[in-house]
Amino acid sequence: MSQPEEQSATRLKDPVPFFDLRLQTESLRDRFMEVTEALFKSSAFIGGAAVSDFEEAFAEYCSTKYCVSLHSGTAALHLALMALELEPGSEVITAPNSFIATAEGISFAGCKPVFVDADESTFNIDPDLIERAITPRTRAIIPVHLYGQPAPMDRILEIARKHNLAVIEDACQAHGAELHGRRAGSFGTMACFSFYPSKNLGAAGDGGAVVTSDEKLAERLRLLRNHGSKVKYYHDILGHNFRLDALQCAILRIKLTELNRWNNQRIEIAWYYNAKLADVPGVIVPETMDGAKHVFHLYVVRVKDRALVQQVFANHGIQSAIHYPVPIHRQPAYADLGLGEGSFPVTERMTDSIISLPIFPELTREQQDRVIYALREAAGASRV
Repeated sequence: MSQPEEQSATRLKDPVPFFDLRLQTESLRDRFMEVTEALFKSSAFIGGAAVSDFEEAFAEYCSTKYCVSLHSGTAALHLALMALELEPGSEVITAPNSFIATAEGISFAGCKPVFVDADESTFNIDPDLIERAITPRTRAIIPVHLYGQPAPMDRILEIARKHNLAVIEDACQAHGAELHGRRAGSFGTMACFSFYPSKNLGAAGDGGAVVTSDEKLAERLRLLRNHGSKVKYYHDILGHNFRLDALQCAILRIKLTELNRWNNQRIEIAWYYNAKLADVPGVIVPETMDGAKHVFHLYVVRVKDRALVQQVFANHGIQSAIHYPVPIHRQPAYADLGLGEGSFPVTERMTDSIISLPIFPELTREQQDRVIYALREAAGASRV
């Protein structure tokens, strides 16, 4: 870091937030108030034009034909598997270094999660290991586009076609990500998104969606989200109340118009981090796969001494996070799978060394410089 950068970093006293949604919300406040007032005037809180308008726009954005909005990303993963009508006990391959919702969706659908270790360079599922995990009971693969980088979909789709498996993209962190010019969400049989407020495209509360180009699957998803009903009080199948309300859809429709700009700002921030941290001892910056557009929902580095880095950050008023401190196979909720320490060595090594740095579209260059300065200080203190 240059001397001006160091001086700028040390003189700033305000905390550096890990994520600050207030700035984004305030910039769109007038537009939010306009649609909120219109919805309260119409009292069309469930279903209606606000829902269909957002679904059509988001399907188009993802280069798919249909979008079925739901109340969370977890619900999206759950219903996507239910829509496939898999027999109980079917195996679904996924990654162990994701948020637990990926595995929960599999379990809620009556299936068994089968984990495959990560690729050390990208953090995404290692395609070289997928085929070894396939058994006669395997029915689907759920690759996770972790942290905003697409999984290696070409390889995954090739394996899926060979073994006649469905592919459901977990794109909950990858709104607007691309691989070889194709949008995340357009590769698989279906794709699942979360609109949790901190996502690249976030609602004012929980929200999610499944996108697909299969009309029959879209229709079944609509039934499943609404008590199995097309006509009120007539129920064709057993379903759930997983609808996304109209106010959330109206807010998401506004924010969708800004998503590409916000993603580009995230990418610019990530590139600056990469340039300034590439030579810092004991710090490994994230690697973007050839042909991928990584939209950096999270900017995750690996460090030699994470406890020291966290302490130095705290001293400098810098917030950070760990995504995720305990891999899914080591969670008590999945103890019955019997997957002990050493089952997935790459995931476990990464879990012990990763730390997520502040990143959001409004993060300033001065705030980034403070993060960079603190990481350099931690590297010097560790005597790497």
